[in-house]
Amino acid sequence: MTSEINFLVSGIILGLTAGIAPGPLMTLVLAETLKHGIASGIKVALIPLLSDFPIVCVSIWILAKMSDIHIVLGCISIGGGFFLVYLGYESLIFRGDKSDVKESKNKSVQKGIITNFLNPHPYVFWLSIGAPLVLKAYNINMLSSLLFIISFYVMLVGAKIGAALFTGKYRHFLKDKNYIYTIRLLGIALFIFAFIFFREGLEHFGFR
Repeated sequence: MTSEINFLVSGIILGLTAGIAPGPLMTLVLAETLKHGIASGIKVALIPLLSDFPIVCVSIWILAKMSDIHIVLGCISIGGGFFLVYLGYESLIFRGDKSDVKESKNKSVQKGIITNFLNPHPYVFWLSIGAPLVLKAYNINMLSSLLFIISFYVMLVGAKIGAALFTGKYRHFLKDKNYIYTIRLLGIALFIFAFIFFREGLEHFGFR
C-alpha cells in the first residue's frame, strides 16, 4: 500500500504544480473567462482531459522509438509559437463589444485544444517525468499507475477550474477600459510565451 500512496502523492504534487504554473493554457483560461464567462473558462480548463491522451501516447511512442526527439520538440515549439502569436493578436485587438463575443464564444474549446497540442511542455513532462513514472508504477501494480494518473489530472484540471471560478467571480471589478486593458495584457503575455516557444524550438534545432 505504501507504493500506491507514494504514487498518489506524486500525482497530487506534480498535478498541482502544473495546474497553477503560468503558461499559455492558464493564460487562455483567464482570457476566455474574462471574455465569455466562467463556463468558457472551465471548458478550456478541461482541455487536458481531451487532448492529453494522444500526447501521452505519442510521448511514450517517441520515448520508445525515437533516437533524437529534439527535431520533433522543435517543430512542436515553433508551431505553438505561431499559434500563440495569433491568439495574442486576437486579444490585443479585442474591443469588448458584443460582436467579438458572438464571433468567438464557441471557439474556446478549439483554441484550448490547439494551444495544448502545440505546447511542447506536456510532451517534455511526459517524456522526462510522466511516462517513466507511469511505467515504473505499472511494474509494481496497475493501481499505482492509475492513482498517479488520476490524482495528477484531478489536481491539474482542478487548479485551472479554480482559476476560472475566481476570475469569473471578480470580473465585475473590471469595468469598461480596465476590462479591455486586462484582456490586452493577457495578449501580451501570450506573445511572451510565443517568444519562449520560438526560442525553445530553435534550441532544439541546435541554435543557442
